[in-house]
Amino acid sequence: MTEKLFTEFPPVSTEKWEEVINRDLKGADYEKKLVWHTQEGFSVPPYYRAEDLKALKTLDSALGEFPYTRGTKLNNDWNIRQDFCTLEKGGVNTANAKALNAVKKGVQEVGFFIPAKGLPIGEIKALIKDLDLNKVAIAFKGCSVEYPQILMDFMKVVKEKGFNAKKIHASFDFNPLKSLNTKGYFESDKPFEAFKSIFEEADKYNHVRVLTVDAYDFNNAGSSITQELAFALSMGSEYLNILTDLGISAELISKKMKFVFGVGSLYFMEISKFRTARTLWSNIVKDYGVKSTCAMKMEIHAVTSMWNQTAYDSYINMLRNTTEAMSAAVGGVDSMEVIPFDYSLRTSSEFSDRIARNVQHILKEEAGFSKIVDPAAGSYYVENLTAAFIKSAWDLFKIVENKGGYIVAFKDGFIQKEIKVVSDKKDQNIAGRKQTILGSNQFPNFLEKIQDDISESIVRRGSMKSKPEKELLGTPLEIYRASQSFEELRYTTDKCGKRPNVFMLTFGNLAMCRARAQFSCNYFAVAGFKVIDNNRFKTLEEGVKTALLTKADIIVACAADDDYLENVPKINELIGDKAIFVVAGDPACRGDLEAKGIKHFINVRCNVLESLKKYQKMMGITVK
Repeated sequence: MTEKLFTEFPPVSTEKWEEVINRDLKGADYEKKLVWHTQEGFSVPPYYRAEDLKALKTLDSALGEFPYTRGTKLNNDWNIRQDFCTLEKGGVNTANAKALNAVKKGVQEVGFFIPAKGLPIGEIKALIKDLDLNKVAIAFKGCSVEYPQILMDFMKVVKEKGFNAKKIHASFDFNPLKSLNTKGYFESDKPFEAFKSIFEEADKYNHVRVLTVDAYDFNNAGSSITQELAFALSMGSEYLNILTDLGISAELISKKMKFVFGVGSLYFMEISKFRTARTLWSNIVKDYGVKSTCAMKMEIHAVTSMWNQTAYDSYINMLRNTTEAMSAAVGGVDSMEVIPFDYSLRTSSEFSDRIARNVQHILKEEAGFSKIVDPAAGSYYVENLTAAFIKSAWDLFKIVENKGGYIVAFKDGFIQKEIKVVSDKKDQNIAGRKQTILGSNQFPNFLEKIQDDISESIVRRGSMKSKPEKELLGTPLEIYRASQSFEELRYTTDKCGKRPNVFMLTFGNLAMCRARAQFSCNYFAVAGFKVIDNNRFKTLEEGVKTALLTKADIIVACAADDDYLENVPKINELIGDKAIFVVAGDPACRGDLEAKGIKHFINVRCNVLESLKKYQKMMGITVK
C-alpha cells in the first residue's frame, strides 16, 4: 500500500499538457474550443490537476465539522419523501391512505399539501391516522402565517395519540417570502407578526421546524445555480434580520429553519451546489453571533426539477429524475422527493409514485449511495466547482444585501431581472438547440400521438397564471417548464388534425445525404410533422416522382454541399408549386441558390422554434 501506482511512467507537467493541446488545436482559439463559459459567473477549463487543489480552503474541514462543506452528519443517509395533496377527491382520507401505502413501501417522510387556512383538528387526526410518527417524519406544505394554529393542533393530536412529542420529526413551511416570490405580494398584512408564537411553540420540541426557505421556485423560473444559491441565502438572511428584531434569537431561528432546493440536470454542478450551500450558510449564521454548531448546520430538502420535466415523451422524465436524485444523494441532502414522471400531466398514479420511490430505493439499497459520506471529496473537478460557486454565490449575495436585503431587492425588481436574463438565455439556447431537451427540441418520439391528458393549459406557458388578489409589491417570478414552447408547437399540429408529410429527397454522397436526412427528420418531427425518410435515390427525377406520389407537403433536399449548386435548381423546377422545397444545410453556394428562387434552408444555426412556426403557418396549421 505504500507503493504508488504507475511509478514507471514519468510525470507530465501542466506546461507539457498545454503544449500538446495547443498543437492539436492547430491554431484554433483555446477559449472558444475548450473552455466552458457557464451561466454561473465563472468558466470551467477542460481539465483539472492535483495542483488546482492547493489553494482551496474547503479541503481543510472534516466530515460533520464547520463549515460543513463535506456534510452536517457522519453518514450519508437521507429521508425518502413523498408528498400528497389533501385537496384531491376524498380529501384527507385519500391523502392518508396514499401516505400509509407509501410508508409500507419504504417512504420515511410524508408531505401533505394543505389549504392555506390550515385544517380543523378533526381532519388533522384523519390525515395522520395510523401513521407511526415516532418512525415517520411529516411535513406540512402550504402553511399560511395567518393560520399558525395548525402547528398547535398537530402537536395536541400527537400528545393525544401517545407519541413522544420530543421525538417527533415534523416541518411546517411558514414562509411569507414564497408568496412574495410567486404572487408578488404578502398574503397577510403583517406577515411576520405570528412568528413569535410559532417559534415559542416550536422551541418546545427538538425536531420540529417551522420556517422554510424555498429556493425551488428560483429553479422553476429558470435561474442559474448561482442565483438559486445566492437568493436562497439572502432569503435566509432576511428572515434572521426580521425575526431577531422581533426578539427571537438567531440560534432558535436557524435551528427551526429548513431550505428547499430544486435539483437540475447539471450533474456535477448540482453536487457542488449542496456543498456550497452548507458552507456559506454556516458562515452567515456564525456572523449573527450564533455559537451552537447545531444551529449552523443547514437542513436541506431536495426536490427533482419541475423545470426539466416534459409533457410529451414523459417517460424520459424517469431518466432525468434518476440523474438529479443522484446529484442530491452525492451532495449530501437530508431528505429528498423525486416527483413522479407524469407530474406535469395529471395526479400521479400508483405506477408513477412507485417509480419515483424506487429511484431512491435503488440509489440507497442497490447502488449504496447512502453508505459513503461526501463521495465527491477530493475530486479535482467538484472541489474546484465548489470553490467557484462559493465565490460567485457570495458575490451575488453581497449585492442583494447591499441593496437593502431580499425584500427591497425583490420590490425593486432586481431578483426578477437577474433571473430573467438567465432564463431568456436558456430559452434562446433551447430554441436554437444549443441546449437539448430530449424528446422535445431534439430526438422526438416520431410515433407519439397526443394524449387525452395533454391540454393547452399544460403546454402553453403562462396559461395557468392567476390574477393577483392584492396590489403587487413586485412582479412575481414566472414559473414554467423549459419544454413548453416546443410542446405548444407540437400540440398545435396535433390538435389541428392536419399532419404535413415531410419527404427526404436523398441523393449524391451516401454518408452526407444520410446525415442530412437524419438531421431533417429530427428537425421536422419536433413539430409533430410526419417524416418520410429514404436511403438514397439514383436520380433526381425518381426522388421527386416518389415524393409527389406520397403527397408530400414539404420536400427536403439532403446531400453534400458540393451536390447542391447544380442539382437543387433542377429539383426546384421539377417540384414547381406542388410542395414547399427546403434545402438541408447552409452551403457556400446558398447565395447563388437564393438568386435562383430557392427560399428555404434549415441548418444547425437556425432558431428551430421560430423556423417550425413559420412552416406551420405556411401549412395553415392553427389550433381550432
